[in-house]
Amino acid sequence: MKKSMKVDFLVADERACELGAELLKVVAHPVRLRLLALLVDNEYSVGQLAEKLHLEPAIVSQHLRLLRMREVVAARREGVSVLYRLGEEKLRTVLECLDQCLHERLA
Repeated sequence: MKKSMKVDFLVADERACELGAELLKVVAHPVRLRLLALLVDNEYSVGQLAEKLHLEPAIVSQHLRLLRMREVVAARREGVSVLYRLGEEKLRTVLECLDQCLHERLA
């Protein structure tokens, strides 16, 4: 069995567990997971994300608003467009681990 990273902080700190649960809740939606997967390596506007996911821009905006409120994604203005990206680099690792787990389960 592989040696895992320490998660002592989660064991010892109840508030950390509450925050962790809140973070997992906010990403626990198929549309939001797909949005985050796209944002792992690139920045996109609402229109670009909507096109890639075959969704209405209004739906994408609603999900991005929630992710942004929880600081899961960040945004920056470029001209008239707003570009979205992951809020923290560490989220990339979480998403990559989830992707690997799901790939193994579905294989």
